[in-house]
Amino acid sequence: IQAGAAMVKLEGAGHKLEVIRFLVEREIPVCAHLGLTPQSVLRMGGFKVQGREQSAAELLRADALAVAEAGAALLVLEGVPATLAASITAASPIPTIGIGAGPGCDGQVLVLHDLLGIDTGHRKPKFVKDFLAEGGSIAGAVRAFAEAVRDGSFPDASHSYS
Repeated sequence: IQAGAAMVKLEGAGHKLEVIRFLVEREIPVCAHLGLTPQSVLRMGGFKVQGREQSAAELLRADALAVAEAGAALLVLEGVPATLAASITAASPIPTIGIGAGPGCDGQVLVLHDLLGIDTGHRKPKFVKDFLAEGGSIAGAVRAFAEAVRDGSFPDASHSYS
C-alpha cells in the first residue's frame, strides 16, 4: 500500500479469512479471488472450471459470503459457470469481477496478453477474446474491450462456461 497499491488480492477463503480480517482491521483493502485460483492451480489439478458439481458450487457460494463478511471489498470470480457466478453476484454484498465467469458479474477483466490475442504457447481459455483484431491497436483493443463489457456483448455464451 505504501508503494502505491490500492488493494491486496488474496486467493481462496478458508484459512485466508483470518488474513482478510487482519488486513481490513488495519485499513488495508482486500480483493478476494475465488473459483480458479492461478496461484494454486497445480493443487486444483490444472486450469479447470470450478464449481460445476453441486457440492463445489455450494462451497463457492459459502466462500463468497464468508470473504465479504470477513471484510473483502471486492470479489474476483474466475473460471466458474456463468449461472453460478450470476447467483453469487446476486447474493453478494460486494462487487464481483468476472474472468471466465460469464456476463452476470458486476464487471469484467481479462489479462492484457489475452485481450491482445498474444499466443503464449498454451491452450487459449474459452473466455479469451482477441480484441486487438477489431481494435487495430493496443489502445483500440482496450477501448473495444471496455465498450463490449459496457454494452453487454462481452462475455457472451461463446466466452462463458456452462
